Amino acid sequence: LLNINVGGKLFQIAYKVLARYPITRLGKLALYTDPVKKLQLCDDYLVQKNEYFFDRDPSIFHYIFHFYRSGVLWVMDEMCPSNFVEEIEYWGIHLKYSQRCCRILFEEKQDELSEYLKIEKELEAELEPLESGRQFDGKFLGRFRKMVWNLIENPYSSVPAKIIAVMSSFFVLISIVGMTLSTVEEMKNKTGKMWMEQMEMICAIFFTSEYLMRLISSSSFKNFLRAAFNAIDLVAILPFYIQILFENLDDGDMQYHEELHKVENVSKLGKVLKLIKLMRIFRILKLARHSTGLRAFSFTMRQCYQQVCCLLLFIAMGVFTFSALIHSVEHDVPGTDFTSIPCAWWWAAVSLSTVGYGDTVPDTILGRMVAFVCISFGIILNGMPISILYNKFSDYYAKLKAHEMSQ
Repeated sequence: LLNINVGGKLFQIAYKVLARYPITRLGKLALYTDPVKKLQLCDDYLVQKNEYFFDRDPSIFHYIFHFYRSGVLWVMDEMCPSNFVEEIEYWGIHLKYSQRCCRILFEEKQDELSEYLKIEKELEAELEPLESGRQFDGKFLGRFRKMVWNLIENPYSSVPAKIIAVMSSFFVLISIVGMTLSTVEEMKNKTGKMWMEQMEMICAIFFTSEYLMRLISSSSFKNFLRAAFNAIDLVAILPFYIQILFENLDDGDMQYHEELHKVENVSKLGKVLKLIKLMRIFRILKLARHSTGLRAFSFTMRQCYQQVCCLLLFIAMGVFTFSALIHSVEHDVPGTDFTSIPCAWWWAAVSLSTVGYGDTVPDTILGRMVAFVCISFGIILNGMPISILYNKFSDYYAKLKAHEMSQ
């Protein structure tokens, strides 16, 4: 018998049993005749007791010991997958020696653990800034840039940093409110326009200053441009300056357009200007910088993109299928709106979403039966992923909030 001491517990295994598995650590220990090679396989050797000592986990070695006796590696649910894999790799035993049912469950548990650790790492990275204050050490104006970085990126560093974070959210809301009020008929007079322009100018100056401060405090210009939040900040301030540029071009070229009787070009310029003004709505995305809920929602969408794409695929299949069915049973009805399958797409999309505007309805009994099946399919289809998305969102939100509080 070979005496093995694993973590203080003694095990005895016959040499001939170990010799069946010559590629394992204990199999090599049983077959080697050179004492030097044997000592390389264990942590220590007790001459008085003729014991080979291994500083490993004795609780897991029970399963290794059972494997040598029975030839089957048992995998228990309560064991940590990472620890168990590390132990069996040390002893030189492959997972293929386990039963197929145990191996499948173990691999599923491994995948779940890997996915959990991956999500935890991504959640921590979600809250961590792209740069840290240590990156400014030894650089040009490092102390000044670090101070600016703390003001802009670290709201919890000082009272002025908190004030700037609150002001950033405040100016975003003011900008959105101003854009909304500018479309109200009562605010389109001269006084209202003047107030809206002044408000927009103040917001643009603040956003520009904030963007420049972030640019100054960035240690890498390339990483700064690649960051999603910085791209949002740039989109938030560009419409203001593009609008000024287009208005100057409009005023300068008006006489030329009138002389050439090309007023349509001026109207096209006005449409482009309206589109650029509409881009200011993207400023609301700046709130995600200081909102845990918006970050959790964005993170949920990134993690569940496969489920979302699958849902969109099912919706597209349903729209094409039910629009074709409703057209086939309703196209002969006088005055019907289902004159073609593309015309029925809107009805199918509205019915699948269970909104049901009622602007287009079937007239025949068979058409109403198709509509009932379409609505039922839409209820089932919309109900499947909602619980998954909501559960993941609540879980990610709680974890982000916990990480934020710990930081």
